Amino acid sequence: MAVARDRALSLLRRNRVRESLSDVDTARIAETMMRLQHRGKATLHDRLHRVRLALGLAGQAGLAAGLSWVAAHNLLGNPEPVFAPISAVGTLAVSVGQRFRRTAELIIGVGVGVAVGDLLIYFLGTGPWQLGLVVTAAIVLTIFAGGSVAVVIQAAATAVLIVTLSPSVEHLEIPRFVDALVGGSIALLVTAILLPLNPLRVLNRAARPALDLLAEQLDHTADGLREGDAEKIQRALDRLRNNKQELATLGEAIEGAKETALLSPARWHRRGELTHYAEAADPIERAMRNTGTLIRRSVTLIEDAEPVPEPMPDAVAHLAEAVRLMKQEFAQGEEPVQARERSMRAVSEAGRAYAEGVGFSGSVVVAQVRTTASDLMVASGISQEEANRLVRQCFGELERPGAPAGPEPAAKPPTAPPVG
Repeated sequence: MAVARDRALSLLRRNRVRESLSDVDTARIAETMMRLQHRGKATLHDRLHRVRLALGLAGQAGLAAGLSWVAAHNLLGNPEPVFAPISAVGTLAVSVGQRFRRTAELIIGVGVGVAVGDLLIYFLGTGPWQLGLVVTAAIVLTIFAGGSVAVVIQAAATAVLIVTLSPSVEHLEIPRFVDALVGGSIALLVTAILLPLNPLRVLNRAARPALDLLAEQLDHTADGLREGDAEKIQRALDRLRNNKQELATLGEAIEGAKETALLSPARWHRRGELTHYAEAADPIERAMRNTGTLIRRSVTLIEDAEPVPEPMPDAVAHLAEAVRLMKQEFAQGEEPVQARERSMRAVSEAGRAYAEGVGFSGSVVVAQVRTTASDLMVASGISQEEANRLVRQCFGELERPGAPAGPEPAAKPPTAPPVG
């Protein structure tokens, strides 16, 4: 009887362990599936966003390709103007914001390729080893002359075409050179006159991923500080570190918008609005770097069980809201007054947290709140000196609780963390 009871109890314990392990596994699987689902939605959203960004450029490229063919074929009499639309698309698609330079590079590269190809064909004839020699010579000569990557590619490609097509196509050199000139010129015409993009709209779409990334990770950090969740903050740090694509997109969009505002008479009235973005790019990049330090130190703060005063996560959350307000005000072409006010509120909350008492990593977090707020205010259009003055003013001369009062040196308030 006792043996049977022991066996029944043992079986019951095993079943309970299995059920508990099953519950844990179910929870883990459910969490993993939710992450995969979220990642799939995020990936689709990113792809659709990239498509929206590229729609205007795709339209410009298509129009330029068609017009280049018509100009080279019907106006100049080239029976097979293949290189004109290729040059037009290359000018538009490869170097956004540097289309004048791109056109010049196309023409220079074609000229070098034609010269090298013709010269070596004249002395050596055509064939596979002659092709290899021509391409090598074109690349070496272009690099020696200090040409860019685009010039090198054009020179090598043109040399290949000259060597491979010369036996079957007579007088290829002049049409190839003219096609490059026609294609680049048509691309500039489309960009400036026929189908100019709205530079402010392009910038708004390009800036959104970078600013959304910054605000989102600051929000996660604030939540992690409130909850004492170091893993959540670490995930925010990992995501923020992968920001090169967002920053590169913003930088290219700024250059492209400035070029559009310069070339297109229809967009000249947008020049003043573009200055906000053009001047904000560097401070936003600095804000991302300083936010990375803030988040990294927040992880250490939680792991070392340092105190987290209640105003500290509020300060970080205010920084996130300042970024969102800046994005909205830039999109509307307004002075980012609300973003400045929220940045100063973040500094004020950081001052309260510092006065309540923080550890070593906590003091670094407070300092980075100050520095990031200063970066955001500079991005909003005020000078670095004015931003630093406002940061010091909002932070205040606050004492830690329990510090002795009085005029003695020991009673002086702690030195505030510096503005970076």
